[in-house]
Amino acid sequence: MLDDIVAFGHDRASLDAIARPDAALAIWWRSLPDPLHAALASLDLDTVDDMSFDFAAEEPVDGALADAGYADPVATLLAEDIGLLVRRHAALTGEDRLRLRLEVIETDACRRFHADFVTLRLLCSYVGPGTQWCRADAADAICEVPTGAVGVFKGRLLLDPPTILHRSPPIGATGERRLVLAIDPLPGRPIP
Repeated sequence: MLDDIVAFGHDRASLDAIARPDAALAIWWRSLPDPLHAALASLDLDTVDDMSFDFAAEEPVDGALADAGYADPVATLLAEDIGLLVRRHAALTGEDRLRLRLEVIETDACRRFHADFVTLRLLCSYVGPGTQWCRADAADAICEVPTGAVGVFKGRLLLDPPTILHRSPPIGATGERRLVLAIDPLPGRPIP
């Protein structure tokens, strides 16, 4: 039954459902705050660099965003939202050291459905189509985590074989672009 492995909710506490043993995906079904949505709508994705770094959950990301070319008001609003999601991920995993990636995707990156070799991966598409997912036993029934919503996927280190798979939507031929945040615990950490 889908309800056993996928949980949906309209507040950040809905992500806590990923702690259930059978849960493979928890989705915080949210819209981006209006000021952030408006700021991202004016963002020229050609002017920003991809970011990937390891850091402590309590460290601000403002400086990294500025270094990657994000200017205000996008930088301040994005840093606030990313900080919220970092704290949620740290609370879910119990990990204070995390790996963060914020990337502009314009190809068919990760176009195959898969499960990652992590404990929990948090994904949020800020611009463009959201991450697609399906049940491992029903790959033709494709669903999507909407843009702005937050998905926490249980990886193979906690659920193998996986019951939910995900991918970046194939956009190479469409000309669309995505701005996607991914947060993982650092590799090599003990499994909770």
